[in-house]
Amino acid sequence: MHRYVNDRTSAIPAQAGIHVAKCYLDPGLRRDDKICAGITSGVIHPNTQRNDGIMSLQIYNDLHNKKEAFQPIEPGKIRMYVCGMTVYDYCHLGHARMIVVFDVVYRYLMARGYDVIYVRNITDIDDKIIQRANERNEPFMELTKRFIDAMHEDMDALGVLRPTIEPRATGHMPEILEMIQRLIERGHAYVTDSGDVYYSVTSFKDYGQLSGKSIEDLKAGARVESSEEKRDPLDFALWKAAKPGEPAWDSPWGKGRPGWHIECSAMSTKALGDTFDIHGGGADLTFPHHENEIAQSEGATGHHFVNYWMHNGFVRVNDEKMSKSLGNFFTIREIMARYRPEEIRYFILTSHYRSPLNYDEEHLINARQALNRFYTALRGLGSDVLLRSTSGVPAVVPEAQPGEADVWLEAFNKAMDDDFNTPEALAVMFELVREINKARSEDEQKAVRMAATLKQMGSILGILQDDPEQWLRGGGDDGLSDEEIETLIQQRLDARAGKNWAEADRIRDELKAKGIVLEDGAGGTTWRRE
Repeated sequence: MHRYVNDRTSAIPAQAGIHVAKCYLDPGLRRDDKICAGITSGVIHPNTQRNDGIMSLQIYNDLHNKKEAFQPIEPGKIRMYVCGMTVYDYCHLGHARMIVVFDVVYRYLMARGYDVIYVRNITDIDDKIIQRANERNEPFMELTKRFIDAMHEDMDALGVLRPTIEPRATGHMPEILEMIQRLIERGHAYVTDSGDVYYSVTSFKDYGQLSGKSIEDLKAGARVESSEEKRDPLDFALWKAAKPGEPAWDSPWGKGRPGWHIECSAMSTKALGDTFDIHGGGADLTFPHHENEIAQSEGATGHHFVNYWMHNGFVRVNDEKMSKSLGNFFTIREIMARYRPEEIRYFILTSHYRSPLNYDEEHLINARQALNRFYTALRGLGSDVLLRSTSGVPAVVPEAQPGEADVWLEAFNKAMDDDFNTPEALAVMFELVREINKARSEDEQKAVRMAATLKQMGSILGILQDDPEQWLRGGGDDGLSDEEIETLIQQRLDARAGKNWAEADRIRDELKAKGIVLEDGAGGTTWRRE
């Protein structure tokens, strides 16, 4: 069972595999382990093939700019690294998109039965952190701790699972220094008179393989400040000599601190080895960060670095680039003040991860309405099966008929196998909602079974794990308590019993004006907040 590991713990998981039964037997598991156990209850198995013989999981590999059949280095196991946050401020929507996207990738790979080691780093030392700490006259480690805690709070709210390992740059100085020394010895780096160490870009013949940029084109647009000691304008810093008032560590070249790019090379190879399966991050990291990671890692080890490169698209706000200068920059906390976290997560999933994500109020409202529709379909069907089972309480699901869920799971898996196509997966779930609603009046046990399948799909995407009744009655700002709403509903029922239709309509309209929707059915009147 994988346990959450960061720089404050010492043990990496010693035992591969996550099993549902473990969730019931081990009271010491973290909440995240229990959620993972629910996810890995088995949508499909690893390495399954379609009838045409093609591997079912296809990933768009930015290294080759095309979709490719995914084949792990080691059968049944996946090692994945994602560049995480630089922690000098609160998480914004761009951060959230990246983290949610790869959380879904992580969840789906586990659901396919893979044993996944997922590493998402924290950059806790760089120029922006130092600048912000100096502006606030605050020790940089206090600043980063505060924003790491805030990041975890935000991600927990968004339903993001903790990665297997969450390394911090400051906890990997020995590995960073060792990698720089190897690059110097192999002729890929050099030390300046001032104690800086630079990577020599022209020493790496494959530079530009990920971004498609040639060294000649890059040189044409580059320039060197007169104060710099670079041999070439394209060279980048591996080690920065200490400056007054900045944190510094000892090194063979004098006190200093690491450059940003070398941190990820050292952390990823330390956790996952010289070569691993998947590396992810935002599209803005493709160049120069990920290009430089390849040059550093392959230059130091002599081995191929990563097999599949994945990058999520940019976030736009009302079809404009999100930026502080345009005044359209939002932190997740600001958005969560107006929308529930699951609504934000759902909104992120409505766009394919490689496409731009356009933020506007209409899209968030649409996400709220979509989730209300899902939870309305689950309401009253005992479909909290996965929710209760992942809490360690075994639950009984009506036995499915042969092949009953297969058609829906096959369609869902087909969408996710197509480069994690979450919009198409959500479309399959909407089709299933229609069938659930149809089955309610015809075969309630079938509706319950299909609801459990819907929850199973939802667990892969990290949605639909709330109690439907609580969801539908929550999230409002109408000024009415549940008890007051129930009282008004009873008054309306009394008016209808007395055939006082005008009074019944008045109460319904009063509630509607406050965002309370009444739904009359054979089992009585239910309500929800819009």
